Amino acid sequence: MAGIQTQIKQNLTEKEGQIIFPDDYLHLGSPEAVHMALSRLVKQKELTRLAKGIYLRQKVDIKLGPIMPSIEEIALAIAKKENVIIRPTGAYALNKLGISTQIPMKVVFQTNGQPRSIKIGKGTLTFKQTTPKMLGAKNELVYLVIQALQELGKLDDATQEIIFEKLRYALRNVPRSDILEDAKYAPQRVTRQLYYLATILDPYE
Repeated sequence: MAGIQTQIKQNLTEKEGQIIFPDDYLHLGSPEAVHMALSRLVKQKELTRLAKGIYLRQKVDIKLGPIMPSIEEIALAIAKKENVIIRPTGAYALNKLGISTQIPMKVVFQTNGQPRSIKIGKGTLTFKQTTPKMLGAKNELVYLVIQALQELGKLDDATQEIIFEKLRYALRNVPRSDILEDAKYAPQRVTRQLYYLATILDPYE
């Protein structure tokens, strides 16, 4: 046990600011032994436990103090480890587009991997399994706009004008052909809205 813990501790010197998983060290011993070693390193404050099976080799800034990763950084690390696709949805998509300034406590990502929810601090990270079509949009901004329009649903005329102006600005550097190509991955109502947005981009060009 001490040997595994020592080897992990030595390796952590090269992992500052990185998210750590038990699988990273299974070549050193059994899952039980690795979990025990990681738990001991948490007690020694060599690691921070973010959630079950997810650890952080925390970076400390001289002025800012301990730096924590964003929930998206944690999600991306999980996706990389599991070799799956994840993309933001719902209220988090609105935030990334600047339509909403509120960062949701419950962040949802669509994925082609396994669905589950992970409690991280006071928030929740959820992976929601979806179809390949829903992940099909190639342009990330167009994908976010599709998610935003789905989240917002039917809008009254005044609200729609405000939202469309913000979306038009978000898409200002996206080729019209990319918008039209990715529109096929959206529900019918959203497809119509994307076609409309594609026709009113000229003032920003």
